[in-house]
Order: sequence, then structure tokens, then C-alpha cells
Amino acid sequence: MSTAAKAEKKRLISLNTRNTLVGLSFILPNFIGFTVFILVPVIFSFVLSVMKWDGFTAMEFVGLQNFVNIFKDRVFRAALRQTIVFSVFTVIFSMIAALGLALLLNTKIKFVNFFRSAIFFPYVASIVAVGAVFKAMFLKDGGPINQFLSMIGVPAELLPGWLSSTKWALMAVIIVQVWKNMGYFMLIYLAALQDIPSSLYEAASIDGLSEYGCYFRIVLPLAKPAIATLTIFTFVNTWNDFMGPMIYFNSEANKTIPLGIRMFIGQYSSEYQLIMAASVVALLPILILYVFCQRFFVQGIATSGLKG
Repeated sequence: MSTAAKAEKKRLISLNTRNTLVGLSFILPNFIGFTVFILVPVIFSFVLSVMKWDGFTAMEFVGLQNFVNIFKDRVFRAALRQTIVFSVFTVIFSMIAALGLALLLNTKIKFVNFFRSAIFFPYVASIVAVGAVFKAMFLKDGGPINQFLSMIGVPAELLPGWLSSTKWALMAVIIVQVWKNMGYFMLIYLAALQDIPSSLYEAASIDGLSEYGCYFRIVLPLAKPAIATLTIFTFVNTWNDFMGPMIYFNSEANKTIPLGIRMFIGQYSSEYQLIMAASVVALLPILILYVFCQRFFVQGIATSGLKG
């Protein structure tokens, strides 16, 4: 190999090394933060969930005993059941409502920008303010909703207690969550819908496909990445929601997992191993959902305008 060729090879290696170092300099700070504040605590949670530890003495391996103990707890089982119902129905109703609004407001109607802004507004409203308004609306005695039910003939003894009732409280909070979130989800759906070429609709119409056929054979398949992305984000936010249930739910029977975990934290001591076991149980559904939706999730982040 000639001297010039060796020099060129050395220059290319030096350039590649420099480019690699520049790339690492951008990645490293975020990776360090991710490792210290997310990866290490998650690993520690998994380790501590199979240990017996009071925070002072040496750890003792107990296997799955901590998980057995938390599932023996009636309050935690109720909180897990409440969280599953709360998360699943919030996701389903939010997706349906947002997609319907997006399809409606993706057409050329008067004041479309006003309607989009009005529907989006609840998402940016303070959750405390929203909570105060809806708690007043859901009052059993004197609340506007029960007053309306009385006007249409519902007997007083059949009026629901809403937030004070174990039967109706969860439904009331699901309604609030759907109302608050659907505006933001609608915008993400709009971004996905407007990314679909109009030529596809025209070709489908020429082939004789009805409007409903276009929705099911063109819109939904092409909007699948956005749907998967919103499903994951909605489920994660609802599953981990602490402030909403704390504002609305008054009964211990209506606790969700974030509130249920607090019962293992005492005034003078905390059962760390049970807290970590409960945290692992709370983390598993999110990991499972992400594994199944990962391919569409990454594509949705790239195409829907959602940047997390």
C-alpha cells in the first residue's frame, strides 16, 4: 500500500472516530440520566421485590412471598381491579370519541377551527379546576346532573351518589377522563388522517367503495400507528394516574394502584419490599402492552407528530 493510500485510510479512520465521539457526546448525557434515574431504580425495584428488607438490616431473599402477601391484601386486590377497569374503559372510550371527532372535524365545515380549539381546551385546563367543577356537578343533593335526572322523572331514591358510591364513582371518573383527554387525541388523529393522500379516497370511490368502507379499509389501517401510540400513552397515563383518583374518589373501595401502594407507607415505617412488589405488578401490564404495540408505536411517533 502506498504512502498516500495509508494517509487517506488514516484520515478516514480519524474522521469516523471523530464522528463517533461527536455522536456519543450527544447521547451520553441522556444515557447517564436514563441509567441513574430510570434503569437503576427499576432494576432495584425488581431485586427488592423478592427480598425482605426494612431499610436498615441486611436483605434476605424470600422469593415470591412479597407478591403472595400483597395479593392477600383485600385493599390492594380491589385497587388492582379498579385500575384495570378504569384504564381499559378510559382507553376504549377515549379512542372511540377522539377518532369520531377527528373524522367529523377532518371535513370542510364552518367554524372547524373553533370547534377544534374548543374540544382541545379541556386538555390544557388544570386538573384541580376540572376536579372542583365535576365534583360539584356530581353532587348527589343539588348537583346539576342529578337535578337534570330528577327533571326527566328519575325518583329521588334512585339518584346515584356518583363519587360517593362504589357503583357509580368509577363511571363518573371515566367520563371526566375521556372528556379531558379526547381533544388532544383528536389532534393526533387529525395529523394521521391528513397524512393520508386524497388520491386513495378518490381511487376507492371510483372502485365503488362506500364512505364507511373507506373508513374501515383505508382510514383505520393507515391510522393504526397513531392508534397504537395513543393507546400506549393513554393506558400508561391512566394506569399511573395519582392526582385524578385522589381528587375524585372518596371511598377506600375506589382506590387505584397508585393510591393503593400508599397503604404500605406508614407514619413511622414503610414496608419497602411490599411497595416494590406492588410497583412491579403495576409495571408489568405497561411492559406487556408496549411489547405487543412496539412496532406500531415507533411508527406512530414518527408519523403522527407526537413527540412524547
